[in-house]
Amino acid sequence: MSCLFQIAEHVDYTDGFLSKLSLYKALALIALAQQGKQPSPKLLENCKQEFPKPQLGEFKVLQTLRMQPTQESPLTVPQTLGKLLARETVQVELIPEKKGLFLKHVEYQITSQHFKISVYRRYTDFDVFHELLLQRFAYRMVPALPPKRMLKGVLTSMSERDFIEGRRRALGRFINLVARHPFFSEDELVKTFLTFNGSDVQVKMRDACKKMGDEFMTNTMATLAKDYLPADIQAQFSSSRELIRNIHNSFHKLRDRAEKMAERSKENATDLLMFGRELSTLGSDSSPIPSLASSQNTWGILRQSLKGLSVEFALLADKGAQQGRREEDDVVEKLNLFLDLLQSYRDLCERHEKGVLHEHQRALQKYGMMKRQMMSATVQPKEQVSVEQLESRIVQQENAIQTMELRNYFSLFCLHQETQLIFTYLPITSHILGAFVNSQVQGHQEMGAVWNDLQQKLGCLFGVDEMQSPPLTPK
Repeated sequence: MSCLFQIAEHVDYTDGFLSKLSLYKALALIALAQQGKQPSPKLLENCKQEFPKPQLGEFKVLQTLRMQPTQESPLTVPQTLGKLLARETVQVELIPEKKGLFLKHVEYQITSQHFKISVYRRYTDFDVFHELLLQRFAYRMVPALPPKRMLKGVLTSMSERDFIEGRRRALGRFINLVARHPFFSEDELVKTFLTFNGSDVQVKMRDACKKMGDEFMTNTMATLAKDYLPADIQAQFSSSRELIRNIHNSFHKLRDRAEKMAERSKENATDLLMFGRELSTLGSDSSPIPSLASSQNTWGILRQSLKGLSVEFALLADKGAQQGRREEDDVVEKLNLFLDLLQSYRDLCERHEKGVLHEHQRALQKYGMMKRQMMSATVQPKEQVSVEQLESRIVQQENAIQTMELRNYFSLFCLHQETQLIFTYLPITSHILGAFVNSQVQGHQEMGAVWNDLQQKLGCLFGVDEMQSPPLTPK
């Protein structure tokens, strides 16, 4: 203990909480505790007075020091595929009646699950809506519309009915991608298209777009986008664009293969139906059998049995047609939906490069030309009015360049968010594969059941031995 008191003599107390006297009293308390003795009340009282009280500050100040939850950057789009798909589902159905005295047109019934309302739209309404979307959201992915009419020389093998059905499907994909987009879904322009019941919907949409302006004018991040962009945004944009381009090419090939399989299922159904009809025709032949073959030949009995087989083959054809429709609706349509989204991303990249960047470069070139003219005017004295006009134009051009720079950063900001949406949609691959496998399993099970029934029927009609014949040609 004496050693502790010696150490206390050499301690520097100038910056500490305890005075030398306080430390001595603390050491005395330790010594008494070691000896099993109780300290006097006087010593404890003095210790309470000597020991300093920590200064914690005001309670309001302490509240601000509490751990705050980290806030996500405005650049991040916190979405999942499930949330995007659950945001809205829009049904697009064809109205069979064609209205109009002279020019016939097709009308569609648009039913929004989110707004719980049905409205009627023509293709021209979709066309105006698409045009206004590009004006309002020039820096976002806006899916393309299908063509209004069949292209001459390209779709000659397609009937008008098939073209109209294909266009209906494409319009359905378009409106669902738009309605599920996190930056489109609550916009007044989209709400007007999905809910307005009047005949002047195009005027309503134009008015709404005119009041709001483009997204740069209404988005709070428009002037702050530069502060949130990563330093290597251009490198990220280039690598993401190349990756998405490769994904788009691969999905395009997958869609082509899926379309061929669906087409083969339909063709197989047609062939099965015709095969059954030919058997029925063969069995319906009532031509007399020659006497030379009637004694040992069973063709007469066999011919009568063939006629009844057309029912099973018609059922097989129906199952095959159902298989083709499943492959179209569940597999090809999902592939087309994702392809439409990927194509809209590639279109957006081109708009960014050919639009915002190109206009910015042109503005800088124009500004440089004005500055050279101004320098020339100062060297070679000209009229005061022309110099002042040139100065005013330079100021205006500087303001325009500043706005274009802000738009360029905002365009990159939006591109970064749209890239995130593409990767959010990528898990749809598992949905497509699941739909493909399920359609094949269901189709093979249904057709396998019919084939088994047909096999049993043939066994009853012709006998098992007759059906198990040796090969007719040598191997």
